[in-house]
Amino acid sequence: MMTSDAASLIKRYDRPGPRYTSYPTAVEFDERFDSASYRQRLGAFAETANPLSLYVHLPFCAEQCTYCGCTMIVGRTQDLASEYLCYVERELALLASHAGKRRRIVQHHWGGGTPTFLSASQLARLHEAVERYFDIDDDAEQAIEIDPRVTTREQLNVLRSLGFNRLSMGVQDFNPDVQEAIGRRQSAAATRDLFDFARSAGFSSINLDLVYGLPRQTVAGFERTLAAVAAMRPDRVAVYSYAHVPWLRPHQRRINAAELPQAELKVQLIGAAVDAFEGAGYTAIGMDHFARPDDELAIAARERRLYRNFMGYTTRRAPAMLAAGVSGIGDVAGAYAQNTRKLSSYYRALDGRSFPIERGYALTFDDRVRRHVITELMCNFRIDRAATEQLFTVEFDRYFARELEELQSPGGPVDDGLLDISPAALDVSRRGRLFVRNICMVFDAYLNRSAERPAFSRTL
Repeated sequence: MMTSDAASLIKRYDRPGPRYTSYPTAVEFDERFDSASYRQRLGAFAETANPLSLYVHLPFCAEQCTYCGCTMIVGRTQDLASEYLCYVERELALLASHAGKRRRIVQHHWGGGTPTFLSASQLARLHEAVERYFDIDDDAEQAIEIDPRVTTREQLNVLRSLGFNRLSMGVQDFNPDVQEAIGRRQSAAATRDLFDFARSAGFSSINLDLVYGLPRQTVAGFERTLAAVAAMRPDRVAVYSYAHVPWLRPHQRRINAAELPQAELKVQLIGAAVDAFEGAGYTAIGMDHFARPDDELAIAARERRLYRNFMGYTTRRAPAMLAAGVSGIGDVAGAYAQNTRKLSSYYRALDGRSFPIERGYALTFDDRVRRHVITELMCNFRIDRAATEQLFTVEFDRYFARELEELQSPGGPVDDGLLDISPAALDVSRRGRLFVRNICMVFDAYLNRSAERPAFSRTL
C-alpha cells in the first residue's frame, strides 16, 4: 500500500520533464545548424583517429501502434524499403568520405520503425553497405530492434550470420485488453517461440522491452506480463514509461486519455517491475533497465562506468556517433545533428549530395559540463566532485552554487531523502532513483525558458 509520504512525493514531483537522451535536449536543436555546419564538425572529427558508433534508422512498419513515439512510416511493399536503402547507402558513402580515414565501429545499432520490415536479402544488403565504408570491430556490439510479430527465423539466421549479437524485442504488455487499446496484438507464446529460436541461433544477448503507463494497465495484469518475461530469462529488460505527447504525435490522440494510469498507479507498476526482476535475480540499471548480474551492463553499473547515448545504455563509449536514415541524430565533435524526418526532403538532400540535416546544436562549454553531470546521474546515480573538477577545470561548489542550494532547500531532493550530498559526491538514494529525472532537471539551464507549447511528457 502506498504511504501518504510517497503519495505526497509523487504529487510534487510528477511534472513534465525531459528523458535526457541528450543534453541539451532536442527541444533546443536549431535549424541554423545545417548541412554545412555538419560538414565542419565531421572535418574536425576527421583530424582524429577515434572510433565511432553508428546508428541506422529504418522507419517502416506494416501498421502503426497508437502508443508509438518513434519516427515511422506505414509501408506495405518491400519496394518502398528498397528505394530507401539506395539513399541510406548514399548517406553512408557521404559520411565516410567526410569522416577521414576508414573508421572503426565499436557500436552498431539498427532501430525503427521495424527494421525487420526489410526482407532477409535487404538486411544483408544494408550490412554489406556498412562494411563497404567502415570497419566493424570483431567484438563490436551489433544490435537490432525487432518486432516478434513480423520477424522470421530466416531473418534471424541472416542477422546472426552478418555478425549481429544483440536483439531488442518489443513486448510492451501481454495483456490482451492493453494490446487492444494500443493497437498491437502479440501473444506471449509466439514471443517465447521466437525468443527460444534466437537463443538457438546464437544471439548472445537478448533484451525485451516493456512499457508501463499504457491504457488499461493494472498492477495484477502487468504482474502476469512481468512473470512471463522473467520466465524467459532475457539478458536485459527495459521497462520504459509511456510518454503521452499527442501534441507531438497526433496518432496518440486515438488513445483514450481517461484509460491512462495516473501517477500513483504508474509508480505501483514500475514498483511491480522492480520487485519482479530483482526477485528473479536481475540488477537494476539506470532508471528503467534490468540486467542479469553477469551482463556487461550490470558489471559496468557496479563499477560506475555506465554510459548512455541516443541508442540507450552502453559500455561502448565512442567519442562520436554517426546516424543514417530519416530522423537519425549524430553526435560529432561537440555538436548534435539531426536528419530530416520527411522522406521526400531526405531524398532531395542526398540527390544533391548534401547531408539531410534538418537541425542541430553546437554545445557550449557550459553545456558540456552539465551534460557530464546529467549523464552521470542518469547512468551511475552519482556525481564525483573531484572528477568533474579535474575534467573541466572548474570549482564544483562555485560552478553549481545555485543548483546545490536548490537541491538542499526545504522540501527539495535532499530534504526528501532522494539525494545525499557529501564532500566527495552527490549520490542518488535508492528511493530517489524513481525521481532521477527531476534531480537532473535542477542542472538543466534551459528548463526555465518560457515555451509556447508543452514539450515533454510527465516524469512519473
